Amino acid sequence: MDRELAPEIVRQSRTKNYLIVFVVLVVAGIAIYFFRRVLKTSVEASRIRTATAEIGPVENSLSATGEVIPAYEQIITSPIRASIRRVLLTPGTQIKPGQAILDLDKSLTLIEFEKMKDQLALKRNSIEQLRMKLNKNLFDAEADDQIKSLNINRLKAELEDARRLLKVGGQTQEDVTRAENNLRIAELEKKKLENDLSYNRQSMGASLKETTLQAQIEEKNLSELDRKLNQANIIADRPGVLTWVNENIGSAVNEGEILAKLADLGSFRIEGSCSDVYADQVKTGLPVIVKVNETNLRGLITQVKPSVKNGVIQFVVQLNDNHHASLRPNMKVEVFVVTSQTAKAVRVANGPAFKGKKNQFVYILNNQGIAQRREVQVGLSNFDYVEIKSGIQPGENVIITDLSEFEHLQEITIDNHAN
Repeated sequence: MDRELAPEIVRQSRTKNYLIVFVVLVVAGIAIYFFRRVLKTSVEASRIRTATAEIGPVENSLSATGEVIPAYEQIITSPIRASIRRVLLTPGTQIKPGQAILDLDKSLTLIEFEKMKDQLALKRNSIEQLRMKLNKNLFDAEADDQIKSLNINRLKAELEDARRLLKVGGQTQEDVTRAENNLRIAELEKKKLENDLSYNRQSMGASLKETTLQAQIEEKNLSELDRKLNQANIIADRPGVLTWVNENIGSAVNEGEILAKLADLGSFRIEGSCSDVYADQVKTGLPVIVKVNETNLRGLITQVKPSVKNGVIQFVVQLNDNHHASLRPNMKVEVFVVTSQTAKAVRVANGPAFKGKKNQFVYILNNQGIAQRREVQVGLSNFDYVEIKSGIQPGENVIITDLSEFEHLQEITIDNHAN
């Protein structure tokens, strides 16, 4: 005899059947969706972008980043030890030549300047005293030499008298010999005196020259300090914009310490950087394209810095138009270093359809609204254009939108009426 099933068992069986039916329906829906996508052979015209193949130059470039900086930035340093008394201008101020930036307290240096002036005056006075002393010594030595000459003349006369008296018996031979010796001694003393006189002349000239040179050195030091005192009037010598200034009023500054920075915002250059993977390709003299917003500016690499920091190589770009209105200080820009180029090539505007492969498939759109798949060979490329070495002729319309979801289809219909 059959027994009636419990209500719980009936409920569980019914729920299980519903669940199976639901899963089957979901799987069927997903299968239909993907089957329809596989079978889909059309795409809305609003989804695609096309570009016409043309003949023109193509440049191969590598990507880098850059920063716009002023073409020059003048660093103004303190020429003396001083303290900041007043700050006359603030950063961002447009400056004209002759305009004061800072006021320094120069009292300590002025005291040193006056001290050096006194020392120079003393040195000049000592030179005059030395010259007078040397002239006196030279006069005394010359007088002694003249006296010695007169004494020699006297001894010569005495020798002649002794010789005459010897002949008549009025003098002995010893008296003649003594007179001769006295004359010889006097002549030797005169020779010694003349030698001393010559030495004194040279020595006095050297002493005077040495003292004069010392005075000239002190005079140059005084002129240098005077020049530094004039420079301590911190005044702009060219037009520009004040980008930084030491605003610590009352603080002491040493000679050579930076006080202000003045930039010329009328012209700019680019400091670029890229991965050191491209170190062997980035060279001085290579052309560069700098993308500023929607503007492309051209220039040349003028310097490649030798050191590599954190895997980055840095270089400097001189722009052809370094005063373009779009340039702003510290602006970040895209930099493209042109490593090679082709003067005449079949080129197409770059787009997502080109994935960097040398051989790939793209779709060519004909006049009937049919896009046909075609294999092409890609050459040089940059952010604007891609060189087509084979597979596309000038004048053909190339779809540059990524249609990789349709890559299994040889043809695609472009629907111009789809909403």
